[in-house]
Amino acid sequence: MEVSINKMRWLLFLLGFVKIPMIRYTKPKLLMINDDAVRVKIKLRRRTKNHLNSMYFGALSVGADIAGGIQVFYFSKKMDRKVSFAFKGMNAQFLKRAESDIVFESNEGQKIQEAMQKSLAEQSRVNDSILVEAKNNLGEVVATFEMIVSVRVS
Repeated sequence: MEVSINKMRWLLFLLGFVKIPMIRYTKPKLLMINDDAVRVKIKLRRRTKNHLNSMYFGALSVGADIAGGIQVFYFSKKMDRKVSFAFKGMNAQFLKRAESDIVFESNEGQKIQEAMQKSLAEQSRVNDSILVEAKNNLGEVVATFEMIVSVRVS
């Protein structure tokens, strides 16, 4: 089944509106999603700034959460399966201040898809680690996030 970016944007909006209000509060924009990668942008604005006029680490974490997690929902729609999904852990490295809009990028689509297929085949929960990078307007990496994804497909 083919999944459009507009369908995924609608799903992200609903997720923020119904289940996770912090997503709605930061107003992320899904720029791109496919089988290999995902890109999400969060603008630097009053709601996402800290007292140093850089992006608050909570807003950065929301962006990493979305970039790491939206592909699970993307693949569940493609597979037409229900999925139980959570993050078990996160290791973040903040390399420099995020003083502009930030684009969160994950190129771990194949890894996520393999974990979901393994979960479906074994009928068990599968944990795997994925990498998310946060980049500023100049393309410089301002933070990296190692996210431990826990997924069960039924």
